[in-house]
Amino acid sequence: MAACYSSGMANLLEQLTSMTVVVADTGDLHSIKKFTPRDATTNPSLITAAAQMPEYAEVVDGALAWATEHAAGDASKVLGLALDRLSVEFGLRILDLVPGRVSTEVDARLSFDTAATIAKGRYLISLYEAAGASRDRVLIKIASTWEGIRAAEVLEREGIHCNLTLLFGMHQAIACAEAGVTLISPFVGRILDWYKKAEGKDSYAPAEDPGVKSVTAIYAYFKQYGYKTEIMGASFRNVGEIIELAGCDLLTIAPTLLAELQGTEGTLARKLDPAHVHAIEKRPMDEAAFRAAHEVDRMANDKLAEGIAGFSKALVTLEQLLEARHRKA
Repeated sequence: MAACYSSGMANLLEQLTSMTVVVADTGDLHSIKKFTPRDATTNPSLITAAAQMPEYAEVVDGALAWATEHAAGDASKVLGLALDRLSVEFGLRILDLVPGRVSTEVDARLSFDTAATIAKGRYLISLYEAAGASRDRVLIKIASTWEGIRAAEVLEREGIHCNLTLLFGMHQAIACAEAGVTLISPFVGRILDWYKKAEGKDSYAPAEDPGVKSVTAIYAYFKQYGYKTEIMGASFRNVGEIIELAGCDLLTIAPTLLAELQGTEGTLARKLDPAHVHAIEKRPMDEAAFRAAHEVDRMANDKLAEGIAGFSKALVTLEQLLEARHRKA
């Protein structure tokens, strides 16, 4: 039987935190202060949104000033340096607010370049460590391409922990676990989006939500075969998806849904439990198996490509914002 947690007067968020590590999916420091999550995660879209808020102008200006100083007179390097510095600056501020870890993303445009991803991961960690932050409190976010997973495998051996993002298929999850990555972020809501469009449906019952079913299957596989890789459900569209994944290792949740959980009382049942997983056949996952599985999984194929394109577009927008700000300086 799944464990059941009696609410008393506890809201759903309080009960969720008793069985799952809650992570704030935002670059907005005010939201992190409000909900006091253990960890926080950002992505290029969230950093771009935060960078346009007037209250973070000094963070943006500080990153540009640092980049100008470190570009050694090469104007072409300023934007790239500022981009990395800005991500780390937000990460450092987040680490001041949470007791756990922050995820900082590698440039999505490097998603198919293993060597460049390794170099960028090392560089981001060096910036954190130069600022006095321990690498144990930072997760380097990398897209779950074959090339990205191989980069993460190298970084993990160096003690640089990784969060493999834009994960949509079981083949991606297995490859990550076999590479020994610290954490994966399956995108629940984006899986739902694809199936709603593909099947012409307006909605699914929470337990039948394709994103929920995907994470449930990954959870069962990892627990059955003893993988240490943590599973962090991400990209939620509604509270129903979160309730169905109560008990998952971690869930990263946007501030609007955190507020909804906090404002709702009731009894939250644990749905995922390592003691109660169904048997799944073991699937070896070398490069040939990965690429074959990815080719036939239309949803994972579409959403990975779309996600990389979306994060890359957000980076271009952020670069344009930084360039305009730099010109004014």
